[in-house]
Amino acid sequence: MTRLLFVRHGESNASVQRTIGGPRTCSGLSPLGRKQAEALADRLARTHEADRAALIASQYPRAIETAELLAPAIGGAPVFVEPGVGEHDPGPQCDGLSFDDFVQQHGRPSWEDDPHSVTFPGGETLADFQHRVGRTVHRIAAEHEDASALIVCHGGVIDTAFRQLLRLPAVGSFELWTTNTSLTELVRMRPGRWRLVRYNDAAHLEGLPTETARS
Repeated sequence: MTRLLFVRHGESNASVQRTIGGPRTCSGLSPLGRKQAEALADRLARTHEADRAALIASQYPRAIETAELLAPAIGGAPVFVEPGVGEHDPGPQCDGLSFDDFVQQHGRPSWEDDPHSVTFPGGETLADFQHRVGRTVHRIAAEHEDASALIVCHGGVIDTAFRQLLRLPAVGSFELWTTNTSLTELVRMRPGRWRLVRYNDAAHLEGLPTETARS
């Protein structure tokens, strides 16, 4: 049985600063983000629910930092960096902009219309992003046949994997809001048939604030 465990990275500095933290400007985890990752590491060390899993992270510093904090809890697995599970790339023109500046310059794009339309000028379309993530997730599953992989990635990646593996609409119909450091687990029961075991499991965050207070 092939088992994929997706973890959204801990809270990022970009989220606290309200900026578009693409691969060029991501500066890693906030102090709360590190606490979230440490709480998940403590849980994994205690429950052994990810023992012997291959550890994969996107190329974003916030994902790598989260994975490095988790590694000792699952036996010290090396972190394999896989750019294919990076978040939707906003491109160099938008990467690093504040949310307010982005809206002022480009308006509020619709994420539920044509996935081939331009949402980030100079960046990936949603269709480009979904194709990249889908291709990468299927390759990871093939490379870890009858094994487990712990994939530290991003909310958009988890949304895309959820939709593609369960053969759901590419856009619209429902909304996922994935919590930082939550666990989402899917297992392949047979070729072409995946089972959702859990989504957004964040029991380890009890007692922590939901986000860093913004001034």
